[in-house]
Amino acid sequence: MVTSQRHRLAATALTYAVLVLFSVFCLFPFLWMLDTALKPASEVMSTDPTFWIAAPTLANFQKVVFDSSFMTYMRNSVIVAVASTLLTLVISIFAAYALSRWGHLSVTRLVGSALVVSQMIPGVLLLIPLYVLMRNLGLLSTYSALIIVYCTFMIPLVTFMLKGFFDAIPRELEEAAEMDGCSRLGFMVRILVPLSGPGILATAVFAFIAAWNEFMFGYVLINEDARRTLTPGIMIFKGSHQTDWGALTAASVLAVVPVAIGFVYLQRFLVEGLSNGAVKG
Repeated sequence: MVTSQRHRLAATALTYAVLVLFSVFCLFPFLWMLDTALKPASEVMSTDPTFWIAAPTLANFQKVVFDSSFMTYMRNSVIVAVASTLLTLVISIFAAYALSRWGHLSVTRLVGSALVVSQMIPGVLLLIPLYVLMRNLGLLSTYSALIIVYCTFMIPLVTFMLKGFFDAIPRELEEAAEMDGCSRLGFMVRILVPLSGPGILATAVFAFIAAWNEFMFGYVLINEDARRTLTPGIMIFKGSHQTDWGALTAASVLAVVPVAIGFVYLQRFLVEGLSNGAVKG
C-alpha cells in the first residue's frame, strides 16, 4: 500500500515537473520579449545581454502608444477581425447545418468535398490572383478586401468545426420543434444555436485569432498607412539599417496581450465546446 502510494506520488511529481518545464519552454519567448520591452536602449543593445533588468522603464511602451500609429493599427485589426469573424459565423452556421442534416444528398457531399479541397490550397498561391481581383474591384487598401479574403479562408474550417457540434444535437429535438410549429430557421435560432453556444464561441475565438494574427494579405492588400492592420503595422519599428528592438518588442507585447487575456478568460468555454464537438451524440 505504502509503495503504491509512493509510486503514485512520484508519477504525479514527475508529471507536474514535465508540465512546468514545458510551460517555461513555451512561455520563454514571450517572457524574453517582455523583458526586452522593459529595458532601456542601452541594455537592449548591450553586447552582453542578460534576462535581468538593471533599470526597468516604460519608455518603449510610451513610444509605441503615443508616438506612433500603433493604436490606429490596433483599431483597424479590431474592425477587420470582428467583422470577418461575425460574417464567417453567419455563413458557416447555415453551411454546417446543411452538411449535418442533409449530408446524404449528392449536392451536399459535393459541396463538402469542395470545402475540403479548398483547404489544401496554400494561401500564398492565391496571393497574386486575389491582389489582381481586389485591384479590379477597387478594393485595395480597404477593410472590405481583408474581410472578404479572411472569410474565404476561414469559412471551410469553421464550417466543419461547427458541423461536429451540430451532429451532436439530437435530430429528435428538431422533429419535436417541427411538430410544435417551429420553422427550420426558428429551430436554428431558438434551439440549435443556443445548444451549440460553447462550440460556436470556440470557433469564433479561433476565427478571430486567425484574422488578428494574419500578416501576408494584410501586408500586400493594404498600401495606405491609415488602413494598415496591426501585424504588418508593427514592421514600422524595423528599419532598413537599424531596428528599434525595444519598441518592436513592446508593440508585440501589446498585440499579444489582448488576445491572450481573452483566451485565458474563455478557455473554459473553449474546452467545453471542443469536447462537445468531438463526440457525436
